[in-house]
Amino acid sequence: MTTFDADGRTLERVREHVWELPQEDGMNVPARVLASEELLEHIKDDDTLDQIANVTHLPGVVTNALCMPDGHQGYGFPVGGVAAMDAENGCISPGGVGFDINCGVRMVKTTLTYEDVAGREEELVDALFDAVPTGLGGGGVVDSSHSAVEEILEDGMEWALREGYAVPDDLEHCEDEGRRPDADPSAVSQKAKDRGANQIGSLGSGNHFLEVQRVTDVFRDDVADSYGLEEDQLVVLIHCGSRGLGHQVCSDYLRRIEDEHPDFLDSLPDKNLAAAPAGSALADEYYGAMCAAINFAWVNRQLIMHQTREVFADVFDTSWEALGMELLYDVAHNIAKKETHTVDGAERELYVHRKGATRAFPAGREEVPPAYRDVGQPVIIPGSMGAGSYVLRGGADSLDVTFGSTAHGAGRLMSRTRAKQQFDADDVQTGLEEHDRIYVKAQSGETIAEEAPGVYKDVDEVIRVSDDLGIGDKVARTFPVCNIKG
Repeated sequence: MTTFDADGRTLERVREHVWELPQEDGMNVPARVLASEELLEHIKDDDTLDQIANVTHLPGVVTNALCMPDGHQGYGFPVGGVAAMDAENGCISPGGVGFDINCGVRMVKTTLTYEDVAGREEELVDALFDAVPTGLGGGGVVDSSHSAVEEILEDGMEWALREGYAVPDDLEHCEDEGRRPDADPSAVSQKAKDRGANQIGSLGSGNHFLEVQRVTDVFRDDVADSYGLEEDQLVVLIHCGSRGLGHQVCSDYLRRIEDEHPDFLDSLPDKNLAAAPAGSALADEYYGAMCAAINFAWVNRQLIMHQTREVFADVFDTSWEALGMELLYDVAHNIAKKETHTVDGAERELYVHRKGATRAFPAGREEVPPAYRDVGQPVIIPGSMGAGSYVLRGGADSLDVTFGSTAHGAGRLMSRTRAKQQFDADDVQTGLEEHDRIYVKAQSGETIAEEAPGVYKDVDEVIRVSDDLGIGDKVARTFPVCNIKG
């Protein structure tokens, strides 16, 4: 097949799993979709293709706007969208980052095996649910003062280290060592700070979760050994973001763009692409505020990990250190970073936007922590709570193909509204327990229905495409044991 008919749009096959929307009608560059034909059948069912084409209208976009294999309709950018804009002559787009700034995933290793927890799943899930705040609104591990919030926004995980919620090894195994140095707390509104003050160390709701998993498969023994993973090992996955603070940062700057750059906004095909011109005061302020929200999200996940360590220590009656509860890695989604990439043979500084996409740098890139620089950056991709998740490593071709990026999950097949109409929460919860021995506990039955396994694409197919393209190489697969949600 050399073309793919997507209900009015024709995608041209560049090579296996790479499909292009040719440049036309105001597009500055072509758009590309990285997907198998099976995944394209789902991607074409919503506005994903229109949205990735719209991204190419943003000024300064280079090479291609990209949709990852898990792509689906979002706001402005599709979820799974990657685009790089020139940092001097382009723009930075809050719409290309999203409301949940630095929604991300971290994996915590243990020396426990599945046999160690068998029969104690309910005890463990209940203890985790009691220790980790979930759901909408307030409630966190710490209720911080104004000065503490300022320090968190400025210092990220360095604050957690000072306060005793982290150890040095945690920072060494986190993207950017858990701190964006360009953070500017003064660019974050007081309303945003107030919203975040009592949410530090909380999961929130929606697709956020904490999940105990077992490693079921290892695909690359040498890389898995470098990551400290082996079959039947228990690990913990934590997925959440910057909570109300990040949402408010995005809202604040979307309104400011409307007020300060209306002509620029009117030139775009979708107002949800809202962007500030590179070099403008507003672009610089947004970047500083976004980096501060990134720091906040890293601390949020760190405090949840701290609580998780305490729970495991209590349930298994030994210290978390003795249980080997070390951080494998923490990866960020929903983010825009200044990065240097080779474009047409020349080094350029770019705002690389990853909206529901994961950085996937290969071996040798200086941003990869020293512990993993020889093998490549760990990439953690959660699937649905009935299908399992994957650990990848940054692929050798990722810099050339995707600005060092890959998918961030399985990708939704249906809206939350439709999911609640189609799935019954009690049936989902009971089915997972009886058929798969997966124990799920949530604040809301609606959340379970919204996150039913049938709501998501086939994560195995998403990973196959990533691996085939050489942008994210599969290392290990995990399967849920117990899960808590908002």
